[in-house]
Amino acid sequence: MTGLFITLEGPDGCGKSTQIAPLADYLRSIGRTVFTTREPGGTAISDQVRQILMAMKNTSMHPRTELLLFLSARAQLVEEVIRPRLAAGEIVISDRYGDSTLAYQGYGHGYDRDTIRRLLEFATGGLKPDLTLLIDVDVEEGLRRRQVGGGEWNRLDAYQLEFHRRVREGYHELAKLEPARWVTINGEQTPEMVQLSIRQAVDERIV
Repeated sequence: MTGLFITLEGPDGCGKSTQIAPLADYLRSIGRTVFTTREPGGTAISDQVRQILMAMKNTSMHPRTELLLFLSARAQLVEEVIRPRLAAGEIVISDRYGDSTLAYQGYGHGYDRDTIRRLLEFATGGLKPDLTLLIDVDVEEGLRRRQVGGGEWNRLDAYQLEFHRRVREGYHELAKLEPARWVTINGEQTPEMVQLSIRQAVDERIV
């Protein structure tokens, strides 16, 4: 079996993180070896970068600094974890990847997207997902979920509403640019229905 790289993307509060464990369990139940990870993080070095990126005490961080820190964490994750596991024939599922940088720093902050793409190419060695699942929700609904859900409320969550709207619009644009790689899923369904939609999309790639 060849490896398969699956990423889940979406606005804050879309529910993608809660969908990864049941998806991994499903794939294991049909005989696949699965590894799950998240961004930023996934290695000892990348987790240290995550602490800097997400800390509310770092609200003065410049967006350019933010961009480069995300890229550094990703570079370590790709080389230490993702590439070796794909080479071993595993399915790797990541909670966010390079498209998050395009959506948040490109569309959200307004940095030149062609420049970001070149930086992503360098940081990842050109590694792109085989399948990207966009869990799409209304921005206000997603942030409401984040606030009442009791999870980590981080520095990026605290950006202004208009920022998060630009991020969501950016995801829609990215999906349009590569329709063969992206599948958009309505994240405002019940979690069970979202999971069913995810499994259907994944099944089409592994049959």
